[in-house]
Amino acid sequence: MLTAPEDNFVKMYERSFREHWDLEAITDYGTTNTLTYGQLAANIWRLQRLFHHCGVKQGDRIALMGKNNCNWVTVYLATVTYGVVIVPILQDFKAEDALHIINHSGSKMLFITDLIFEGMTLEQMEEMRVVYSLTNFKVLATNISEKKDVSWEWAGKEFDKKFPKGMKPDDVKYKECSNANIASINYTSGTTGFSKGVMTTCNALASHIKFFFSTGKVYPGCRHVAFLPLAHAYGCAVDFLGCLAAGGHTYFIGRTPAPKILIQAFKEVKPTLILSVPLILEKIYKQQIAPQIAKPPVSWVLKLPFLEDIVLDKIRQQLVEVFGGEFYQIIIGGAPLNKEVEDFLYRIKFPLSVGYGMTECAPLIAWSMWPDGKPGSCGKVLEGYMEAKIVRPNEEGIGEVLVRGENVMKGYYRNEQATKEAFTKDGWLKTGDLGMIDEDGYLYIKGRNKTMLLGPSGQNIYPEEIESKLNNLPYVSESIVLQYDDHLVALVYPDYTAADLNKLSQEDLVAAIEEDRQMLNKQLAAYEQVVKIKLYPHEFEKTPKRHIKRFLYTQMAWE
Repeated sequence: MLTAPEDNFVKMYERSFREHWDLEAITDYGTTNTLTYGQLAANIWRLQRLFHHCGVKQGDRIALMGKNNCNWVTVYLATVTYGVVIVPILQDFKAEDALHIINHSGSKMLFITDLIFEGMTLEQMEEMRVVYSLTNFKVLATNISEKKDVSWEWAGKEFDKKFPKGMKPDDVKYKECSNANIASINYTSGTTGFSKGVMTTCNALASHIKFFFSTGKVYPGCRHVAFLPLAHAYGCAVDFLGCLAAGGHTYFIGRTPAPKILIQAFKEVKPTLILSVPLILEKIYKQQIAPQIAKPPVSWVLKLPFLEDIVLDKIRQQLVEVFGGEFYQIIIGGAPLNKEVEDFLYRIKFPLSVGYGMTECAPLIAWSMWPDGKPGSCGKVLEGYMEAKIVRPNEEGIGEVLVRGENVMKGYYRNEQATKEAFTKDGWLKTGDLGMIDEDGYLYIKGRNKTMLLGPSGQNIYPEEIESKLNNLPYVSESIVLQYDDHLVALVYPDYTAADLNKLSQEDLVAAIEEDRQMLNKQLAAYEQVVKIKLYPHEFEKTPKRHIKRFLYTQMAWE
């Protein structure tokens, strides 16, 4: 555990607010709403005054549900620096799922988007005292006596009494909180079962911040565009917690991050670091780059050694400009990056790296800064912070990945059995992922232990690798590879946009998908061949983290 005073999670923010008081801290992109570190600290004080006024004590839970915005961040920081446990809930959860989380966590306060709360009532929340709007901190519902004013306006009056001449940097002083304390409980929906509440310690979050400090790539004035949901550990750890602990400026995109919106934001903000999921880069490659390099004369030029570098460098510069032109690299996480896309980006020397993590590790396990990575790998395990080993490897060295270290969760909240099952007897966390570590220490993830299939002669088949290839073919939007009667079959949701652009009829589309299947099989070993593709009429049902709920489709009958 990190024990040095400068490594205390809560004190990191006390120090950052004091040192960066007049710097801009957070902005709701597309609006004029920007807060400096001093203004953010003042709003945190007001909220903490409300916490005290409503009887919230250290160790209690406060739930938070809504889109990325400045108020979301204010609530999160006010909670964790008060010694209270934050329970972030993805805004895409259905009302009944959110209510389960609120009650299971025993949350006593809730900050929520007004529209989402319309599907709930206070009576459904067992220990709830007061519900606030995440839009303007208005009281939406309360069990507290009407005689007691618990409004945001009351907190503002208390602030004016306390600081008649305004709050100063030295006024920021938070309660002593050990790094052993629980900072958050993140409920992960999972793709194969019921959600569990991951207890993340202050130590795990401080470890992430310290690691990113060591890279020298988060610093006062650095700029991040936060478009991944902050209720998910990936975006939260770097775009929000790491950036603000360093004195950086985070811009929040609160609506669906369509490519057009993101490209405009990158152009205006010119971020210094970008976190993304594979889908963003894969779409850009499939829609813009692949058609460009496939057509003559570009395809011819790429075969000429003297001209190839010139063309590839031009493509690289164009792509760098799309992302604002001032970032030192893009970090990909959350899912594997398509191999064809990754190979091309390495070929043009695009500043890209792929990391690996899970909510249970807050989330980072492995990552190497560009250009130190290897294609196909997710970098090296974080030296000094995490350890990993492969157990029960096969002849290729592939086995389950086990990890331990500073970033690992304390366990699952109120679920001793699940916690016991998640760890080995000697304290290693079972990731459930299959992978290998090469001679240079690079980690390669092959797929989920639960989704691995066995070939006719006992070969290990990783459906995610086949799906990655399939999804990159011309008329495939997304897919699931399943095993039926000892054969591999695929459900495919077609790329109807591409089909419409090429004026394909339904019959033409079926024929094109069959061509896709034949192209796919040329890239696969005999035991990995897909014998049939069935078109699926709409997008596959997904978790709030955009993972396909694979378990819904594994028993689907085939005609």
